[in-house]
Amino acid sequence: MTEGNTKGMAYLVRPAQPNDAPAIARIHVESWRTTYQGLMPDEVLANLSVERRENYWRDTITKPDAPEFVLVAEADGGVVGFASGGPEREKHPVYTGELYAIYLLESDQGRGIGRALAAQVARRLVDQGFTTMLVWVLTGNPACHFYAALGGHEVGRKPFTMNDVPLEEIAYGYDDIRPLAETAT
Repeated sequence: MTEGNTKGMAYLVRPAQPNDAPAIARIHVESWRTTYQGLMPDEVLANLSVERRENYWRDTITKPDAPEFVLVAEADGGVVGFASGGPEREKHPVYTGELYAIYLLESDQGRGIGRALAAQVARRLVDQGFTTMLVWVLTGNPACHFYAALGGHEVGRKPFTMNDVPLEEIAYGYDDIRPLAETAT
């Protein structure tokens, strides 16, 4: 658990609990709709379901012995963001840990909470024996500068298709996540 104060706002980063699933799902859907507008097909964004995401996140949080972990950030009396991570999923030869997801409500971006979440993911990965990390980001995502500011550098790209629309993801690699993990308080 990490407590912090940034820009006059207190926040807490802690492991997610099953009762956090509704808030995580809402943030996931709202963040996709605000972040990926114009980058992903409108149909995909319109068809996002808080209920389906809630079931997914509840299952993920409660799965026994799962390698994935989920963290939430609380501020102003509620959950405002979340992140998940674990072992890198595609057997990359260099980057063995992975930041799977990190999302904040648009109103809470730029307040240091995303950095705190990323640092806690790095801390958890280091605690699990990982020293490198990868994160995949949709090309054009306005948060690309965030990943670079945390020390990531582009290490790859891969195309994929969503609703018959060709898209691309960029991989940001972190060669040593221990400095980032040390910033987790």
